[in-house]
Amino acid sequence: MPKLPHVSGREARRAFERAGWQFARQRGDHMLLTKPGLRTLVVPDYDELPSFIVRGLLRTAGLSRSPIRVFA
Repeated sequence: MPKLPHVSGREARRAFERAGWQFARQRGDHMLLTKPGLRTLVVPDYDELPSFIVRGLLRTAGLSRSPIRVFA
């Protein structure tokens, strides 16, 4: 499997928005994204997200690692 790319929180937010998620609000350094029928995604607004956070976000969003082009 390909390695996960290094992305910032804002880049991850844009990628999830392209996948159909909507920005709901931001409180402090955490952005909340929603999509009807699914759990809320909480994306930290960090300069670089650790890979375990990116994996968890992908799992929560119901996306696999194969369409990683979302983050490209």
